[in-house]
Amino acid sequence: MGIVETRELRRRHGPGWAAKGENETVRDTHRESFQIVAGEALVLGRQVLRSGTGVGANYRALCRARSRPEFIAKLGVVLEEADETVFWLELLIETGMVQRSRLEPLRKEANELTSIFVVSRHTARSR
Repeated sequence: MGIVETRELRRRHGPGWAAKGENETVRDTHRESFQIVAGEALVLGRQVLRSGTGVGANYRALCRARSRPEFIAKLGVVLEEADETVFWLELLIETGMVQRSRLEPLRKEANELTSIFVVSRHTARSR
């Protein structure tokens, strides 16, 4: 068992968790659970990274659109990426993988950007 896993188990179960009569199987189960959750958080974090950076990259492409239909199409992609980012952030918060206080400002900003892109797409389509 690594130092990080031991610290996490002590944090969750108290400083004497190993001395509470837990046998090796129970400790292995705790360690395995922690590794699975940690692995999932990493996967979800990467998804946030991909979709979040996709917003910026696709917005840049949107600014270089050569026609109105291309502009609207690229704006749709930007909107999808922004909305996907909100989804992944909410999932990280709701599963308890990351504290709400750490992600709430990002989730709020991602929601605001999504709203801006929805209105922008509506305006672009109506003209």
